[in-house]
Amino acid sequence: MEPINVVTSFNNLGSWLLNNKDLLLQYTVNLIAALLILIIGSIVAKVISRTANRVMKLKAIDVTVADFLSAIIRYSILAFTIIAVLSRLGVQTTSVIAVIGAAGLAVGLALQGSLSNFAAGVLLVALRPFRVGEYVDLGGVAGTVLQVQIFSTTLRTPDAKIVVVPNGKIISGNIINTTRDPERRTEIILGVAYNADIDVVKKILGDIVAADNRIIHDRGVTIRLNEMAASSLNFIVRVWSSNADSFEVYWDLMENFKRALDANHISIPYPQMDVHLYPPAKVDMNIPTALEVAARRPGRETR
Repeated sequence: MEPINVVTSFNNLGSWLLNNKDLLLQYTVNLIAALLILIIGSIVAKVISRTANRVMKLKAIDVTVADFLSAIIRYSILAFTIIAVLSRLGVQTTSVIAVIGAAGLAVGLALQGSLSNFAAGVLLVALRPFRVGEYVDLGGVAGTVLQVQIFSTTLRTPDAKIVVVPNGKIISGNIINTTRDPERRTEIILGVAYNADIDVVKKILGDIVAADNRIIHDRGVTIRLNEMAASSLNFIVRVWSSNADSFEVYWDLMENFKRALDANHISIPYPQMDVHLYPPAKVDMNIPTALEVAARRPGRETR
């Protein structure tokens, strides 16, 4: 193995640096400029998106729309920043854009579900079937809306679980918004025994409803016999209250109905079945069997 001449190597390296100092200086300047563009672009994207979000909220634009549009603004600025960085490094941006377009088409075909979620997110922001802070039921998943993002929506369930639902699943299913209207109707089905007097039951239920100040009586109260079921007379009670009081109104009415019916000796039946037992039929031992009847037929000989 030949010995390495360190002095010669350093001399060659120094000569190369002297001969290419202009090129190295240009690349160094371009690299520093690209880093500065990237840092400044990231800061500008963050500041502009936050400012736009704040301005939209001050203009009373919905929080969901403000968050969504601010995210679009930030990512758009970052995309232009990356293109500027590549251009500063000497990369032909036209070729890069063409490659990105071809790659985007391939990725788009491979990620059709994600693109459908993105399109669904745009529709949710445009149509606004729900807003941040509202309680909704999205295809069986119920909770308070925390955030509507580009690809998904985040909910908090009543038992403090965080659920992330894809936007494509939301837009293709039923959306039940229970807080958009400030008032809400409560419905209770109550069964009593068949021997109960209908007018007495209606008066008992009506007195309890009339005594509750949380119920909006101007919107009307319904207390009627709804069904003659197999084991009970089913009454329906419909009342209106504010959204905030709806659950408390339901629970309090149920408890007060039970206490009042018990106090008036009106029973609440449960499904039951009557079983009747009959004694077994007596068998007459003198009845001839089939063989005996056949043997007694005329013209038949017995062996």
